[in-house]
Amino acid sequence: MNGTMILFQFPEKTDHNTVNKFMQKFYGQDSTSWSGKYRYHRHGFMEDIPHRKIQRDVVILSSEDMPKVLDFLGKYSVTLHVREIRLTPDDEEILSRDQK
Repeated sequence: MNGTMILFQFPEKTDHNTVNKFMQKFYGQDSTSWSGKYRYHRHGFMEDIPHRKIQRDVVILSSEDMPKVLDFLGKYSVTLHVREIRLTPDDEEILSRDQK
């Protein structure tokens, strides 16, 4: 089975706050209040899409979900590298498990 690998990269001198806000929107984030008493989760775009995060800026997903992800990433000034790949059995299991 084939899938898609997407690598995205911000320009070299991009402000860390900009990158961090993007990552929160893209992947989501667990947060805790300064006192440690309250915990909450910020929902991320990729939480609704079956994927495998290889590293911070590389994801593997099914080819059907690629247009949604590229549309989201297109709203940011990132360099994109997109490749069709053959999924490993482990990748297939993870992507199919997430779709149930």
